[in-house]
Amino acid sequence: MKILVPIKRVVDYNVKVRVKSDNTDVDLSNLKMSINPFCEIAVEEAVRLKEAGIASEVIVVSIGEKACQEQIRTALALGADRGIQIETSEKVQPLTVAKLLHKVVEQEQPQIVLLGKQTIDGDNNQTGQMLAALAGMPQGTFASEVKVDGDKVHVTREVDGGLVTVALSLPAVVTTDLRLNEPRYASLPNIMKAKRKPIVVTTPEELGVDVSSNIEVLKVESPASRSAGIMVASVDELIDKLRNEAKVI
Repeated sequence: MKILVPIKRVVDYNVKVRVKSDNTDVDLSNLKMSINPFCEIAVEEAVRLKEAGIASEVIVVSIGEKACQEQIRTALALGADRGIQIETSEKVQPLTVAKLLHKVVEQEQPQIVLLGKQTIDGDNNQTGQMLAALAGMPQGTFASEVKVDGDKVHVTREVDGGLVTVALSLPAVVTTDLRLNEPRYASLPNIMKAKRKPIVVTTPEELGVDVSSNIEVLKVESPASRSAGIMVASVDELIDKLRNEAKVI
């Protein structure tokens, strides 16, 4: 069984994001970049399936400039076997990402595409669903448990009312949620071994996908600062302020 894991290079979740002074974009200079946390969970689950003897190969794919090879190497150090970089300087939107991944799926023919349910920069939660539609594959989203049984994968999904388990015929697309697993840390020997693992570089042009965007960012702003809370002496004063100052009642 072959598992394909798309990953994305994002600002590390521990870093406070800053907006450029001209409000054109987020300032990424001198910031620590990491694998998107949901993507890291997907890598961990794929490696666990390989360690359990269910999967034979784990392939990671990332879209972006040459710098994203750093995150591919990290995934290789965590246990993936080889990497694919789709090199582009364009800021690709979820549908374009899905189209690029669809081409990789056609080339690699994986039995499972395992990816994070969303990224912490765009928070769109669209790519997995779009990929499943383009590839004509069943999908299990927001997975908190993944079990492979023969030619089916059982995905326990987190929904508003609790948990729902679906049985998907392989090949299938599965998107990961936070409670699926806890990613491991890469050991120094594995980091050294990852340097020798292959990364194939391709381009959207070679895959036959147009990555030009029809979305224009007009302005980026930091969230408005919250004003400090105040203490009130009585319920009557609270009601008065809600009615006359906040005007919410």
